[in-house]
Amino acid sequence: MSIVQPAPWPAEALWQQIEPLLPGFSVEILASIDSTSSELMRRARAGQTAPTLLVAERQTAGRGRLGRQWHSAASVYEGTGMVPALTFSLGLPLSPRDWSGLSLAVGVAVAESLQPAVPAAGTDAPRIGLKWPNDLWLGEGRKLGGILVETATFTHAPQANAQARYVVVGIGLNVLPVRIEGVSPPPACLREVDSALTAPRALGQLGLPLVQTLLGFAEHGFAAFQARFGLRDVLAGHPVQLSTGRQGVAHGVDEEGALLVLTDAGMQRITSASISVRPQGMALPESPSAAPRRTPTR
Repeated sequence: MSIVQPAPWPAEALWQQIEPLLPGFSVEILASIDSTSSELMRRARAGQTAPTLLVAERQTAGRGRLGRQWHSAASVYEGTGMVPALTFSLGLPLSPRDWSGLSLAVGVAVAESLQPAVPAAGTDAPRIGLKWPNDLWLGEGRKLGGILVETATFTHAPQANAQARYVVVGIGLNVLPVRIEGVSPPPACLREVDSALTAPRALGQLGLPLVQTLLGFAEHGFAAFQARFGLRDVLAGHPVQLSTGRQGVAHGVDEEGALLVLTDAGMQRITSASISVRPQGMALPESPSAAPRRTPTR
């Protein structure tokens, strides 16, 4: 077992929960690093492919979707010693039959771990929603976090499995309120869902379900998560505009995780996350918050 724990994070508890599912699993908590995902990818390319959960209290060179740079936002709790955002990456060998929809399944795991029940319609309770392909929203207009999925191929696939890759899932969530100049409305935070949440507590809630989701995805694919994604799909039923200029109405996702958009040319399957989808009439902050954004591997 390898545990580095300079802060009161639930490293020991997470190791006890996850190691039986992922033999050789380790947990590392770092005060600062350029990017947790970059570090795990560097290790994988150097042949270090053991299952690892890497958590950073601060990232100095986070990476986002479509090559955007990501910066940690300043917190209104600055100076209290509290960690304003939860940033971590989980790396492990994985060999699903089809990689399509992996970032969506991860989003389901994160949302359900932090808010197991979807608030009923008409209530004032904030709902953690999912925006295709890799963002978490609070309600229908404020970004709460994001997901980054990358893979590295093995020189020699484990057990001669040509489908096996080392997958790195990076997750960033605003835990406390943040201030970003020029961004309105401000990014959402987990304290709006649960006033008692801290970054370590959120990590403790996320770790095991995330691993279980990845293992379940490897066995069953995205189809097993499609209906659950639909319960939190913030685009469904809304007019959207693609970066290609085409407009339409979002109609959920199919069993492979493709976004369905009804346009004047008929129903379109959007499978490339390089195509940006903007909901019309809904706020979509483009400035970076405490969440990495990057094209998911398919």
